[in-house]
Amino acid sequence: MTTNPDVMDKVVSLCKRRGFIFQSSEIYGGLNGAWDYGPLGAELKRNVKNAWWQSVVHYRDDMVGLDCSILMHPKTWEASGHVANFVDQLVECKKCNKRLRPDHIEKGKCPGCGNNTFSDPRAFNLMLKTFLGAMEDSSSVTYLRPETAQGIFVNFPNVVDSTHRKLPFGVAQIGKSFRNEITPGNFTFRTREFEQMEIEYFCRPEMAEEKYREWIDARFSWYVDLGIRKENLRLREHAKDELAHYAAGCSDVEYLFPFGWSELEGIANRGAYDLTQHATHSGKDLQYQDPITNEKFYPHVIEPSGGCDRGTLAFLVDAYHEEQVKDTTRVVMKFHPKIAPIKVAVLPLLKKNDGIVALAKNIKRELQKDIVCVYDDTAAIGKLYRRQDEVGTFFCVTVDVQSLEDQQVTVRHRDTMIQERVSVDRLHQYIKDHLS
Repeated sequence: MTTNPDVMDKVVSLCKRRGFIFQSSEIYGGLNGAWDYGPLGAELKRNVKNAWWQSVVHYRDDMVGLDCSILMHPKTWEASGHVANFVDQLVECKKCNKRLRPDHIEKGKCPGCGNNTFSDPRAFNLMLKTFLGAMEDSSSVTYLRPETAQGIFVNFPNVVDSTHRKLPFGVAQIGKSFRNEITPGNFTFRTREFEQMEIEYFCRPEMAEEKYREWIDARFSWYVDLGIRKENLRLREHAKDELAHYAAGCSDVEYLFPFGWSELEGIANRGAYDLTQHATHSGKDLQYQDPITNEKFYPHVIEPSGGCDRGTLAFLVDAYHEEQVKDTTRVVMKFHPKIAPIKVAVLPLLKKNDGIVALAKNIKRELQKDIVCVYDDTAAIGKLYRRQDEVGTFFCVTVDVQSLEDQQVTVRHRDTMIQERVSVDRLHQYIKDHLS
């Protein structure tokens, strides 16, 4: 499936047609590197974030959550090294003046005009700069955060003092980040505004390697558990020359997109670098004090950092299936039930039959109390089935004339297309049992 070069175009087309993802500011020609999540995309992305939060916070005893400000004190980014070191190399095409990263130039030719002569590379800082307050001068310069991690590090003593957590423990956060990417592309894979799902897991130095390996296994398994086929995932450990100078190790969970293997999430063993840097620049003591021995030290940090938009894109691509049904091609998005945007569609077989419509709408009202569902009577039943297949709806519940007599409805399963008659009074439990 993912080796098909046409899959990406088909997924992009489906996303626009069915309301998953739209180009930002489309009526004005669009904004490069920015995308809007439509009605179904917003549901899908929210489900991905909820599944992540449940997995890393609610289902564990050693995790808490944060939601930090996008704007932080400018010295934060000096301490983290972003002001000095958060750079990409940039070259400019001498014919069309398009600016590119050297590693994004294929076969030595500009993708815009085909020219093969470029300027010398120069450093380009990826942080988006803004101003706080009324004056736009050097004293009011600040940045939109390029990552969510630093908010966790600067709040480390607040979390310890307010929660009384003992090592090892972690802090999770989901939030927007911004990077002035030179060459955004591949749909929502590389964008200038994106959402991260990050963890900073603090532990004693001697435990760091063990916890690093545990988090690698846990994060890889999360994608598999939510339905991504294992053959489309791999772990890639960074070579020593790829590591930051302070890192003891880093491994990426990669997915086989139609454009090749690319990173979904990185798991890094960062040592004590971040806390010591912020302690040095702020003058505050950020050491952890063991409540039993009173020993003070800087914890080591394991950082699983995933892209919510990249993860959502991987779930979209992996869910896309084409199947031959008789003489037609059925497109079906085989989302895991936990992340499917819509779980149930209630469909009246005859929209002009008042009894059928009333029963169908009543069923929908009962189901929607704790199951995401829709009511649709805008087409013939076959077309409605295909429409729901394309958005990954797990069940279609059809109300027909016989339903008025026997109080049973037809439940169609998305993946198998098997249809079962189920009584209305046990429909809710039947669907919940299958979804779980």
